[in-house]
Amino acid sequence: MELADGFVHQRLNVVPRPLIDSALARPVTRRMIVTDAGWFPHADHHGRHRPSGATETIVIVCVAGTGWVEHDGARTRVGPGGAVVIPGGVSHSYGASESDPWTIWWCHVRGTDVAELVEAAGIRPGELTLSLRSIDRITAQLDEIVSALERDTTPARLVATAGMAWRLFTLLAVDRILPEDGTPLERAMRYLEERVDGRVQVAELAALVGVSPSHLAALFRGATGGGVLAHHLSLKMARARRLLDTSDRTVAEIAREVGMDDPFYFSRQFRKVHGMSPTAYRDTRKG
Repeated sequence: MELADGFVHQRLNVVPRPLIDSALARPVTRRMIVTDAGWFPHADHHGRHRPSGATETIVIVCVAGTGWVEHDGARTRVGPGGAVVIPGGVSHSYGASESDPWTIWWCHVRGTDVAELVEAAGIRPGELTLSLRSIDRITAQLDEIVSALERDTTPARLVATAGMAWRLFTLLAVDRILPEDGTPLERAMRYLEERVDGRVQVAELAALVGVSPSHLAALFRGATGGGVLAHHLSLKMARARRLLDTSDRTVAEIAREVGMDDPFYFSRQFRKVHGMSPTAYRDTRKG
């Protein structure tokens, strides 16, 4: 027999549906509202079948044991560090394995922002699972949501959990983009950070991290939206901004600090990025 809930030491929060309807008619919470959230430890016999999908988008993060999710006749195993994101209206089934039932954090959300956030997290039709790298941060966010709803479901609390859920989805989105420690992309990014005051040849950097120049360029486009040299330039500009804001060094001195011996070239690059000269940037009131 499969169970929807009722697990020993579980934590379970269901927001009354009239409160959800009211929240979806108000600013902020109409964009994101957590409708249900919980933690199921060692969820033996856990399982749900929704041929017509759910009204809400469902997020499940497995922290121990194993389970599965099924969609369009294909079943995918979910183990520790795995996440399931099921958009609203998508038919599905999921459950714990018989031999090693999963322990999961989960929440259900609704709102006008949800579809875009699901897409940003990398969920596509037929691909409902993610492999997480920053699972501690993501489960901490789910714990915060569950703890908040355990206190009360006032309008203010629903606004607070809306912000937490928004952050949860952005963490899921960033988790798949940022490079894992030790990968060629992470090593290349670290190399560039350590050489903000120098110049880098893409072919040499690619050879250093063990990939082809074209593959390295593709990795950078996927992670940053631009190429290797564009990322290096952004690091140089970030250091230049800090020096302009926190020191009295001249523009020429700052140019040399970021590996540009020609201050006029530096100023041209700075203007392209910021829409103003280094001197104008320094004179701009901030904070």
